[in-house]
Amino acid sequence: MPLPLNETEEQDSSQLNEKLKTGRVLWAAAACAFIAIAYLVFPAYVIRPFRPQDPGQLNLALTVRGAAPWISALCALAVLWIDIAVWQPRIRLLPRCILVFLSVITVAAACLTHVNDYEIKFHPYPAPVFVPANTAQTDADEKVLSVTLGTETHAYPIRTIGYHHVVNDTVGGIPIAATYCTLCHAGLVWKRVMDGRALHFQLAGINNGNALIRDLETGTIWQQSTGQAIFGHFKGRQLELVHSDELTFSLWRTERPNGLVLLPDAKYVPEYDSKDWEADVEKTHVVVDTHQSGIPPHELMLGMIASGQSRAWPVKSILAAKLIEDRFAGNPILILVGPDHASIRVFQARIADQPLTFVRSETTGQSADSGIMQDIETSSTWNFQGCATAGKLAGKCLGPMDANKDYWFDWMNHHPSTSVFKN
Repeated sequence: MPLPLNETEEQDSSQLNEKLKTGRVLWAAAACAFIAIAYLVFPAYVIRPFRPQDPGQLNLALTVRGAAPWISALCALAVLWIDIAVWQPRIRLLPRCILVFLSVITVAAACLTHVNDYEIKFHPYPAPVFVPANTAQTDADEKVLSVTLGTETHAYPIRTIGYHHVVNDTVGGIPIAATYCTLCHAGLVWKRVMDGRALHFQLAGINNGNALIRDLETGTIWQQSTGQAIFGHFKGRQLELVHSDELTFSLWRTERPNGLVLLPDAKYVPEYDSKDWEADVEKTHVVVDTHQSGIPPHELMLGMIASGQSRAWPVKSILAAKLIEDRFAGNPILILVGPDHASIRVFQARIADQPLTFVRSETTGQSADSGIMQDIETSSTWNFQGCATAGKLAGKCLGPMDANKDYWFDWMNHHPSTSVFKN
């Protein structure tokens, strides 16, 4: 039978129990803080620029980031409940300070899981403003991404859209997302409709040097350079590509005098890249290994996809040749440099079932109808829009083909079986 404790022993036992209880409380609060911080830091660490990401690791990071607001909120509620439940005057000052510190960290981490740090670095442009082509203060040699749907044409200056990465817009009554990733030099336009539902996109991260975008409606993560959903509700689905051209502003304005141009967002103009942004980007670190290909990672390519095949043409070769004829996916194609010596378009090199062979016939004019080539078969004259302006085929137009510029590392990463044009 145990002997009764005297008053001193009882007091010592009570103090020991209080210390043990305080220790357990602090460890519980520390565990909540650690979990909240881990759910905040791990996705940010994985989904960051200039770091390689494998699909499994990326998927885990996106899963953690999706759960982070809920998990960290539960941790914050738990630590606040601990504060209320154990806060007593007899608890010493140091444990109280530690408990307050852990509570602040947990609540702060919970709040930060709701913050898109990419939108802090690259602010969105939620309500894009456009002005007529003849009033736009855009330099003549600046590149724009141009979209024409129906009777409407919108141009997105690349330094503007390259900063914001995504502009949600509507052209010709069709909701589109004009996107540009300056790290990989890829500008593409996607129809932002899935299953009859209009989506709104925001920048969400980086995957091996290419932007990730997220739709606000479902939280699905999409790869900017492929339009594929890689995580979330629509995983495995594909956005529909909208045909676009990358042209100098002077040439675009000549062709589309009634078009509209995206205005820079005045609040963020000081943060936009300078005109020589390409030279700066070419110095950045690349996480995709291109050594075995023998092609430099920042070699600028014009890439095409058709019938499950992909091919890349070095842009410097195109600009030097001014006109390249090739066969791709079983069809004759024509790659043509514009009268500005900078813009590039791709066409089907045939009218109906008749293949055509072209030769360059440079002119000094830069009007929309300026002839820059002739076909050998009929000697008809053709302009940069792919339409015959004189000769037997006058009024006929070549079918445009989708192609986009991309740095080699990004094109190779997303199209590992691609062929490459050689001079």
